[in-house]
Amino acid sequence: MPGELRAGADELETEELAHRAAAGDRAALDGLLRRIRPQVLHRCIRFLPCPQDAEEACQDALLQVATQIHTFGGRSKFTTWLYVVVTNCARQTYRSLKRRSAEQPSDVLHVDVPDPRTTSVIAGSRLDFLEALEQLGAERPELVTPLVLRDICQLDYEEIADYLGIPNGTLKSRIHAARQRVRASLSA
Repeated sequence: MPGELRAGADELETEELAHRAAAGDRAALDGLLRRIRPQVLHRCIRFLPCPQDAEEACQDALLQVATQIHTFGGRSKFTTWLYVVVTNCARQTYRSLKRRSAEQPSDVLHVDVPDPRTTSVIAGSRLDFLEALEQLGAERPELVTPLVLRDICQLDYEEIADYLGIPNGTLKSRIHAARQRVRASLSA
């Protein structure tokens, strides 16, 4: 029980810092960034298998929080808003790495870097999942955020529906459709 009370107090403190930071309090923003950094890095690591890539995405996410905190209106919990920022930054980092890899000239001496798909089941699964999300985003972008918030961030349906401003039934339908499409991509 004491651990649950502390977790609840931490969440309230984070929410308070976020509201103060959104209102322009620089000290609150500094405190918020220090407080959320470990959580942001942890979320990025769940997406990206390489620690350096996760760190890059984490830095991008913290920069986004710092520059866009004024857009947090308090309509949803701060953590929900944060998870969307983190997800978008992790996915953008993945797209950027993929693009950079494809743009490298073929005459450049390549260092043998093992493909995570063949060296780690977990890392390979993450990359396959990111590819499936990219495909889903290209075909049905409205399905990506609900799927990620539910299955990766493990938020409850009501919280996601409130954040997205859609009915619970619509949310569940989108998550179901997203899971079917991702499952099909992963088994192809």
